[in-house]
Amino acid sequence: MATYKVPVIPGDGVGPEVISEGKKVIDTVSEVDSFEVNWIEYPFGSDHYLTTGELINENSLKELKQYRSIYLGALGDPRVTPGVLELGILLKLRFYMDEYINLRPVKLFEGVPTPLQGKTEKDVNFTVIRENTEDFYIGIGSKINKGKSKEVHNLFRELYTIKFNLDIETDTDEIAYQIGVISQKGAERVIKYAFDLATKTNQNKVTSVDKANVLTHSYGLWRKVFSQISTNYSDIETESIFVDAAAMWFVKNPEWFKVIVTPNLFGDILTDLGAIIQGGLGVAPGGNINPGGTSTFEPIHGSAPKYKGREQINPIATILAGSMLLDNLGLNKSANKIEEAVKQVLREGKVKTPDLGGRSKTSEVSEAVISNIRNS
Repeated sequence: MATYKVPVIPGDGVGPEVISEGKKVIDTVSEVDSFEVNWIEYPFGSDHYLTTGELINENSLKELKQYRSIYLGALGDPRVTPGVLELGILLKLRFYMDEYINLRPVKLFEGVPTPLQGKTEKDVNFTVIRENTEDFYIGIGSKINKGKSKEVHNLFRELYTIKFNLDIETDTDEIAYQIGVISQKGAERVIKYAFDLATKTNQNKVTSVDKANVLTHSYGLWRKVFSQISTNYSDIETESIFVDAAAMWFVKNPEWFKVIVTPNLFGDILTDLGAIIQGGLGVAPGGNINPGGTSTFEPIHGSAPKYKGREQINPIATILAGSMLLDNLGLNKSANKIEEAVKQVLREGKVKTPDLGGRSKTSEVSEAVISNIRNS
């Protein structure tokens, strides 16, 4: 019997609850399909940080890098300053593993309501591939004022005066800046991944999203690389559109899209919009992917600490993230089994958590999925 070792970071708030249900589903399909998963739990999150002062250490990162797939709950706690856990654990993990792809299926399942009037599961079914390690998320930026950095402050003052006819007069005026970086290598590898995924899944169109009409240097390079790579995939239709147009078409005509590839910032925003049109955060899974290394799979919702222990959170996103995790391990048949079981449970509509208009408990949803797997 094949055995797979999978690290787990349950995280904060409702994270441990939904991860527990996701593990139950994976354990069930492993039993049905005759393989074994050994779970290796790591404590990183708010409780560990508040107790030890540690976010995630180098030795643990090295250990995690030995594995193909990581199962992650959610991070965030009101006792910890916003950004500390996210930057110190989530982004550190992402950058250390070079998980340069954020993979987000936007798929509306039958039986799940969408705010898009007249749209069905046939209309909302596409994939967003977000570049995951560059753009405005690289952390280059600062706040400055004249008293602390007179030379730099005066330079910005000159630029504002020349370009916008604005003046910065006092010592207390602050300036904040953030630098976004797009590299040719970074753009090439994620755009190529998008085209390869379109080929693998028999999709006939790849859409690039940018804002090259305003941020001409960085997104101009992105658009140039997209155009260059597209020449190697002559059988796939391509288009480049601006992010504001993409947001409108998500709402008006989601059926237009097949595979979308986009820089980090716009991908972050568009995938949250995608989650809403597919029925909400409770049914939206995601993966942070390194195709040749370690990848992390998680629900895209937050830790929702006020719901902790109340058994009201929808575990479907976490269960579907588990399906993606198995697919990443090469267990495609088992991954499909989980997704089909989720589809059946949602289609029947007998077991639904409050976010989908029902009264079922978190564990009752996973039990329904498990029952469907066993009886399929």
